Amino acid sequence: MAEVFGSRSLNDKKEGGLDKDGELKEAKRELEAWKAKFEKADDTKARLILDKLGEDDAKSKAQQEMNVCVKNQQKTQDEFNQSMKTVQDEIQKLTRYNQDLLEKLKRCQAELEAKKTESCKLEQKFKIYAQIPDTEVKFISQNKEPREEGDEDSQPIRGVFTISQRAAVLLQGGQALITFEEEKVARQILKIAKCSVSCENSSLDVKPRRITMDPAVKFEVHLDVSRKELKVSNIPDVMPEERMKDRLEISFSRPSRGGGEVEKVEYDKNTGTGRVTFLQPGVAERLVMRGRYDVELDAEVNVQVGPIYEYQLRRFQTFCGCPTRTILLDDIQDMVDEEDLQDHLEIHFQKPSNSGGEIESIKYIAKPKVLQAFFCESTEEKDDSL
Repeated sequence: MAEVFGSRSLNDKKEGGLDKDGELKEAKRELEAWKAKFEKADDTKARLILDKLGEDDAKSKAQQEMNVCVKNQQKTQDEFNQSMKTVQDEIQKLTRYNQDLLEKLKRCQAELEAKKTESCKLEQKFKIYAQIPDTEVKFISQNKEPREEGDEDSQPIRGVFTISQRAAVLLQGGQALITFEEEKVARQILKIAKCSVSCENSSLDVKPRRITMDPAVKFEVHLDVSRKELKVSNIPDVMPEERMKDRLEISFSRPSRGGGEVEKVEYDKNTGTGRVTFLQPGVAERLVMRGRYDVELDAEVNVQVGPIYEYQLRRFQTFCGCPTRTILLDDIQDMVDEEDLQDHLEIHFQKPSNSGGEIESIKYIAKPKVLQAFFCESTEEKDDSL
């Protein structure tokens, strides 16, 4: 029994020693594991610290960059505000300048309208409205140095016409014009404010006045009429331009129709007109006298022909003044008929006792008539048609 017990104790001690060794080894393994974990954690900590330091540097750098950006933004905003203010000031200046220009434009337009109105008045004042009757004109050429044969015929027909407008005054009803033979008589009458004219059993008061005449003009018209060129009008637009020129040249080249050899043809499709130049003078003159000509296009067309001429206005002169021997009698009352009243006026102003003198002509018209009087250098004539 004792041996069994002793062996069991010894075995227990051996088993106990083995368990302790196992635990120690297990503890060592755990210690090694914890050391590895600690080292790993320490490495992780060091890496995280390094990462944190790097992030702090990046953050600091980003903060600095942000501060620079904020400063740049502020600077840019200040510059923008300054530029905006400058632009707004410039816009205001331009607006004021534009407003000034608009006001100036309105003033200029008003002045232009006033000038146009004045120009129209002057144009109407200086316009000549007259019907010139047909007059036979005989052209006489001067003897000149001999020229080469055909040179004189090729020269244009030249003419110089002098247009002279006689001064005029509009005579209203209840007025009279008197022309004295001497200027001093007219001056004496004009000094009298009112003249009492005996008229049958009563007297008539008239007022002498100085005459203000409308301006008159005088100018020359220099006219050159071509002997070789002819104007063609009313040409229908029925074919191309080059083909039309050929047809015109063929048509005006026919002697049987009064034409002749053509030097050149010009044609304007937009206006339907043309110009034909003949080699020989005289052909254009003959056709101008006819006024019409038959041209063969797609069908026979009758066109209008006329002369080619150039003119110039020269020596334009205006005249304005007051007649020295003629006066106007105004505020005449129609007490008797027109002829009798004119006789009474003539008798009164012929008497030297009334400061009068010899009368060259006199004309009185009763109301409501109107008469246009035209003046020349030495006398005056009246036109009852106006």
